[in-house]
Amino acid sequence: MTFKSSIATLTGKTSYFILSKFFNGGSSYPGKIAYKIDPDILKSLGKNYDLIIVTGTNGKTLTTSLITKMLTQKYDDVLTNPTGSNMIQGIVTSFVTHHKKSKKPLAVLEVDEANVEIICRYIKPKYFILTNIFRDQMDRYGEIYTTYQKILNGIKLAPEATIIANGDAAIFSSKDLPNKVIYYGFNADGHENEDFKAPTNTDGVLCPKCNHIMHYHMITYANLGSYFCPNCGFKRNELKYQVTSVDELLPNISKFSIDGNKFEMNIGGKYNVYNALAAYSIAKEMGISIDQIKKAFSYDEKVFGRQETITVNDKDVNIILVKNPVGLNQVIETILSDHDDYSLAFLLNANYADGIDTSWIWDGNFEDFDYQKLPLVITGGKRVKDVTYRFKIAGLDMSKNKETVEIEDFVKEIPNIPTKKIYVLATYTAMLSLRKTLSEKGYIK
Repeated sequence: MTFKSSIATLTGKTSYFILSKFFNGGSSYPGKIAYKIDPDILKSLGKNYDLIIVTGTNGKTLTTSLITKMLTQKYDDVLTNPTGSNMIQGIVTSFVTHHKKSKKPLAVLEVDEANVEIICRYIKPKYFILTNIFRDQMDRYGEIYTTYQKILNGIKLAPEATIIANGDAAIFSSKDLPNKVIYYGFNADGHENEDFKAPTNTDGVLCPKCNHIMHYHMITYANLGSYFCPNCGFKRNELKYQVTSVDELLPNISKFSIDGNKFEMNIGGKYNVYNALAAYSIAKEMGISIDQIKKAFSYDEKVFGRQETITVNDKDVNIILVKNPVGLNQVIETILSDHDDYSLAFLLNANYADGIDTSWIWDGNFEDFDYQKLPLVITGGKRVKDVTYRFKIAGLDMSKNKETVEIEDFVKEIPNIPTKKIYVLATYTAMLSLRKTLSEKGYIK
C-alpha cells in the first residue's frame, strides 16, 4: 500500500468511526474523503479480493444481500455494502472499514451501473451478476441501451470474468462478448406455441439484431420473458437456472421452485423471485448447497429500505424504494395482493440520486389502487405537489389526502394513521431521510 493510500485509509477509518458512533451515519462520506485523498485507493484496498459485482436497474440490494447470506455459510470473510451505497464513495467506504480475516477474502458488491467501469479499472471481478435494465433516471443514464453500454464498458475491462445474466432480458443477449455467459430466467414450458407482443408502451421490445418488434411465448412482467424475433430468428438463450414454479406471492411471502427445488422467502413480489434466482445462480456456481440456499432464503429479509417493516408505536410502517415505472408497477401489484386494511404514502424527491425528472410517475399504474378502500393517502417529499396531483388524476378523493413536505412532518402523522399498516413508497433520498429520522427517534436500532 502506498503512503497516500495509507493516509487515505486512516482518514476514512477515522471519519467512519466518528460518523457511525456519534451521528448514526457513515455509509459513503468516509469513502468520499478517502477517494479524494487518493483516487487510486481501490487498487491497494481491493488487491487480494475475489470480487462479485451485482448491477442492473432493479433488485441490486436484495440480490446482493441474498448472495452474501449464501456465501457466508461457506466462506468466513465476505465484504459487502449492505446499505445500498453503490457508487464509488460508498464502495470505498466498504473496503476501508472491512477487517480482513483471510488472505483471499470475497467482496460481494452492489454497484451502480455508471460506476461499474470505475470499479473495474482497479479490481478485476470474477463474476458479474446482471439483474435487468429498465428506463431509470433518464438524466443520468439515458435510454436502456446507453445504460447497458455503461455496464459493458466495465465488463470489457474484465474479459476473464463470468457473467451471470437475466436471460429473460433480451438486452443481455444483444452483444457478443468474450466472457463466459450463464443465463437464468423463468421456465416457459407449456407456452411454446403462444405468440404475442408485449403491451403498448413496454420498453426494450425491439429486436437488438434487426429492430423488428419482438414476440413472446411468455412474459413475467414488463419486457422480461421468453422472447423471439419472427423476422431474424433472434431468441432467448438457453437457461441454466430456472424458476420452475411460482406457488404463492403475497406482500410478506414468496413460495417458488428453482430447478425443481422448493423455496420460501419472507418478502413478496415476482420481481424478488428474480432476485432470489440471481442469487441462487451464483451460489450454485460457487458450490453452495441447496440446504444452505434454503437457509439464506429463510432469514427475515429486512433489507435497507426495500420492503423493510419498522414498528412506530402501534403502526407497521412498510418502506419500499421506488425509482422507475417498472419497479413501481411491480410494487403496486404486490401491495394489491394484501388482503388486510392499509393506508398508503408516497414520498417523492428529485435530487441527483433520485433522478431529477419526476415524469416517470405518470407511467405508474396509480389507477389500479382501490381508492374506495384506501382510508388515507399521505403525500410528501420535495415534489409533493407532483405526486399529489398524480393521485388526484388517478381518482383519489382529495379529502383522503394529507400533504407533508418535510419527512419530520410525515413521521409525526404516523400515529394518526387510521390503519395498523401503512405502505410507504419513497424515492432513494426520501427513503434515506425517513430512515434517518426514524433512527433518531429510536424506532430503528
